[in-house]
Amino acid sequence: MPSLKDLRNRIASVKATQKITKAMQMVAAAKLRRAQMAAEAARPYAERMDAVLANLAGGVSDIRQAPRLLAGTGSDQVHLLVVCTAERGLCGAFNSSIARLARDKANSLLAQGKTVKILCVGKKGADVLKRQFERLIIEVIEFRSVRQIGFEQAEQVGEKVLELYEQGGFDVATLFYSKFRSVIAQIPTAQQIIPAEVPVAKPGEIRISYDYEPDEGAILADLLPRNVSVQILRALLENGASEQGARMSAMDNATRNAGEMIKKQTITYNRTRQAMITKELIEIISGAEAL
Repeated sequence: MPSLKDLRNRIASVKATQKITKAMQMVAAAKLRRAQMAAEAARPYAERMDAVLANLAGGVSDIRQAPRLLAGTGSDQVHLLVVCTAERGLCGAFNSSIARLARDKANSLLAQGKTVKILCVGKKGADVLKRQFERLIIEVIEFRSVRQIGFEQAEQVGEKVLELYEQGGFDVATLFYSKFRSVIAQIPTAQQIIPAEVPVAKPGEIRISYDYEPDEGAILADLLPRNVSVQILRALLENGASEQGARMSAMDNATRNAGEMIKKQTITYNRTRQAMITKELIEIISGAEAL
């Protein structure tokens, strides 16, 4: 049985930890609103970009004459997995859920005899994937020193991906991130960005036909590279909101668990102290009776 001093030290330690988790919860709550607004603001632009690309692609007479970012290389042998995670931990299962989705995809492709390359955006995802796929990771891009993620960072990743594609480094690129739904719900998502996936028209949906100047092919050649950076920006912003929501939820749970632990330790401390007092009283009474 631990001594009273050990119990006091343990209670003090848990109380100190509870103060830290409570502070982290409040900081995450303060950052969440701004991150959520940024993620929600990026969605309409990305969705409209998809709609424009779909309209342009529908006007291309011969898909084989379309830019390679839309038509593809004609093969799907080499796959690039762009895994976007956070730079820091203490956010529950946020990082591990994205890494798990990417790991399952990599294992599935390897089982089919495909070649897999991994580009990690964020330290935590790289740390998880290195345990199994260290030889497949071609680069790790970190934004630890960046206070607020913007298009500049997304363009940096996009240029790296496009450079690899132009060099023939891969045939298909898939982006992995976590889509923000609420504080307690973040959805790990896989999205193919190269070749661009064109949304299929729903039954009964009427699409407006436009005349473009210059032609569709020329516009696609300019928009498709930008679309890669736009989709990466969307993923980074969704990740930012999801990370803060997950951290807020995780720290709230940790604070509650610390409170319950403090109660249990306090009860144990009081019972141990009472038992020691009772024992001392019995010894005193027994000694007095012996006299």
